[in-house]
Amino acid sequence: MNKVLIIFCLLCFSLSVSAQQFSQYNTNTLFDSFENPSQRSFIPDSSRQLAFNFLIPNFDINTYLTGNMQPGIKSRLFADNAFYDTGRLKVGQGKYNHFNANANAYSIMFKIFTSLNGDVEMGFSMQTKAESRGYFSDESLAIFNGVQKFPLNAYDNIFNDHYSYQAYHQLGFSYRERINKKIAIGFKLSALLGIQYQKIDINQSAISFDRSDFNNPKALLYLQGRYYDSYIPGLTTAHDYLPTFRNPGAAITLGASYKTDDRITIQANVKDLGFIHWSKRSNIYNFNNADSLRDLVSIHREDTIYNRTHKLLKNNGIIQSFTTPINGRAEISATKSYWLDDNNQFKYSPTLIASKELFFAGFTGALVNHFQYRNFTATLTTSYDDMKFFNVGTQFMVKSSNVEFFIGSDRLVNTGKLALASLGSAGQISNVDNYTGGDLYLGFALKFGHLIEHPMNASFIPMGEKGFFGRLFGRLFKTDR
Repeated sequence: MNKVLIIFCLLCFSLSVSAQQFSQYNTNTLFDSFENPSQRSFIPDSSRQLAFNFLIPNFDINTYLTGNMQPGIKSRLFADNAFYDTGRLKVGQGKYNHFNANANAYSIMFKIFTSLNGDVEMGFSMQTKAESRGYFSDESLAIFNGVQKFPLNAYDNIFNDHYSYQAYHQLGFSYRERINKKIAIGFKLSALLGIQYQKIDINQSAISFDRSDFNNPKALLYLQGRYYDSYIPGLTTAHDYLPTFRNPGAAITLGASYKTDDRITIQANVKDLGFIHWSKRSNIYNFNNADSLRDLVSIHREDTIYNRTHKLLKNNGIIQSFTTPINGRAEISATKSYWLDDNNQFKYSPTLIASKELFFAGFTGALVNHFQYRNFTATLTTSYDDMKFFNVGTQFMVKSSNVEFFIGSDRLVNTGKLALASLGSAGQISNVDNYTGGDLYLGFALKFGHLIEHPMNASFIPMGEKGFFGRLFGRLFKTDR
């Protein structure tokens, strides 16, 4: 198993929005308005009527790995001799390594301002997401380096690993409307097109070693559990990542914001509440069998272990469809802006955010600090989550009325350490931190078309009328004259 395969497994199959992108909150970018649908992206008398990313991907990618496995993975990926550093691994002590990650890339983002009266915005988007999480035992990596870390001849339940991964395309329609001066609401309806799903739950395991031949030790590996594997015709190729209707699904994102009399904006979102129905030609394996592992000291042991384990997992299967949720979450935030000078050139906007995953245990709290000078914004973000990770991130953004560009990382320190390890830094390769991981996001968009102007001096006015929700609100509360 070469480096490319390992990197793909670590960075792609370990790609979770604990990777939600906090630093874009309340920036009024096109990316922000699609992720938080009650957020505006157009400003009357300043913005033009159409916004588009011109097919330049706006993406956010995040991954982390905890535990004693960190030096082993980094040494295999980045060291010149490409070996596994197993010195930190503990065999027979029940030590596990967690990972959790997310990738989110918008290939298309298009929005139009349709009504000045209701401040109505509508948009279309196409994005691709990957979600993964799980945990592996120390022994699951130690076995790839041979038998020397295993002093006993038999072990039980040292490979009880759990892993899940799913990737999908998301086609979305978004709608945002300001009901009155205090309330704005928005939603995003999405069609989901599943790409791939895998989930492995090993509930029982055992291994026994045969060391009678010193030069060619062998082992008998037993695994029991369940393996879900979505249908892909033939070997996986780049063509399989194109959108198809083989695995359909749907999702909804709901958002609302309220501005208090003290000018504090409270925003609440339920994001990506949805599911994917995987093809009826998918497989569910209830594996419960054993197989021998040979060549445990040869240079081909990675391929041998991988192929034999994969054969064990794909045993006693049935062909049927199944349905899985996507990684939905609930978020609430509060923000207020302060002008720091008399000329209104320096602005400080702090935002407090609480984020909870709906179907998993993940919880994160964050404080986002935007420091704006004219069209330039520097952001300092701190966050803390249920894995006891404290993170510091930064963002640089250039944003005018019709042009926006941003780049940043919500995990700046660990991203820098991972970059140093990838460049061959021996200290970073052998180091065991709270976690190894990285975070990077980047975005760009332009606005064009007619200028959105108020009637007094406008040459073109998309006045329209109040939006659907504004008319409904007026009838219910008798606010329409």
